[in-house]
Amino acid sequence: MLLHLAPFPNYIDPGTGSMLVTVLIGVLTTGYFFMKRLVIQAKFLLSGGSSKETQSHKHPYVIFSDHKRYWNVFKPICDEFERRHIPMEFWTASPDDPALDEDYEFVHCEFIGEGNKAFARLNIMSACICLSTTPGLDVLQWKRSKDVDWYVHTFHTVGTALGYHMFGMDYYDAILLAGPYQEDEIRTIEDARGIPHKELVTVGCTYLDDNAKRYQSVAHPKNDRTVVLLAPSWGPNAILSVYGERIIDSLLATGYEIVIRPHPQSQTADKDILDRLMGKYPNSEIISWNFDNDNFDILNRADVMVTDFSGVVFDYTLVFDKPVIYTEGNYDDSLYDAAWYDKPQWRFTIYSSFGVPLREEDFPRMRDVIERVMTDETFAAGRAKARQDAWSYPGEGAKRTVDYLVAKYDELTRDAN
Repeated sequence: MLLHLAPFPNYIDPGTGSMLVTVLIGVLTTGYFFMKRLVIQAKFLLSGGSSKETQSHKHPYVIFSDHKRYWNVFKPICDEFERRHIPMEFWTASPDDPALDEDYEFVHCEFIGEGNKAFARLNIMSACICLSTTPGLDVLQWKRSKDVDWYVHTFHTVGTALGYHMFGMDYYDAILLAGPYQEDEIRTIEDARGIPHKELVTVGCTYLDDNAKRYQSVAHPKNDRTVVLLAPSWGPNAILSVYGERIIDSLLATGYEIVIRPHPQSQTADKDILDRLMGKYPNSEIISWNFDNDNFDILNRADVMVTDFSGVVFDYTLVFDKPVIYTEGNYDDSLYDAAWYDKPQWRFTIYSSFGVPLREEDFPRMRDVIERVMTDETFAAGRAKARQDAWSYPGEGAKRTVDYLVAKYDELTRDAN
């Protein structure tokens, strides 16, 4: 009896092929760095080194940044390491990260590759302490290395600790907080999941400190015409996804100058929407699109912000002390850590104290809404309250961050001995 076998397909569909290539690159890169590490360790042991001495051959401190836009978070920290003459590694996954142009003596800045190549390097790195803003440690591509003693997370925005996809912070050892309100959020989801409590330390916010210093040293534009900054988040609940042309048309009807600054993630997640809107509303004297890596200049120039749940609302409110209009769309938190939080989120409860809510029925009178929020002085008190809650130790974020890292390094190396 003959067994008839179906012919094996002689092609692979593009999606599967792309996935296989990505996996193959990840495997080969991981293998390369793994073998490189084995060679280094073998040379060290054959030369007479002991396993106890291996601890001293780890990088004391590594900072990892997955994108150049987080340089505003890390530069003050790198500057503080440099000021103290403490050697430190800064690894970035952006080939054009501004860090690579710095002329440091004690801080070594290195591009370690993009995507899987970067994660392959991280997965086998040898360090005492690793500091990063990147969520998802030990969840997806980025695995905890057995040769890293302590992982520390710091936030790249203020307003909430619950904005990451689920389990984004679960496998860090410590989290540096901008303000004490974040502690309750983190402890609540830790208890809900039954996971160990992490070390939580309130240090303030480095990039807010830096922006505040810059704000004190630059001129503040006096616009001939009111400049309205539309600054949405990304995804299906964000302003451009929900309202699209309707909100842009309502803003243009005010006669003010409109600047739209999409969230950087929108260029990937909402590309079709952006392409459609940018085609319909090209740059002109009355409307423009802003994609600057650094948002300082446009925040400094804008007279009022229209936003949703984007973290940029706190950058604008806390540093530039300017009014905000926010949409009250349905925020779907089902994919985020916020889904485990059974209380009203601080960021949503504080909004009404410093801004005006915007509903679609308000669109025909958008100019009146803008005029109200710009002239009502009661919102200044709300901005001051938000600043007090969300931004501890103004001006001390980098110092307190490095103080913590140095003290933790001393503790870990003392215990190892």
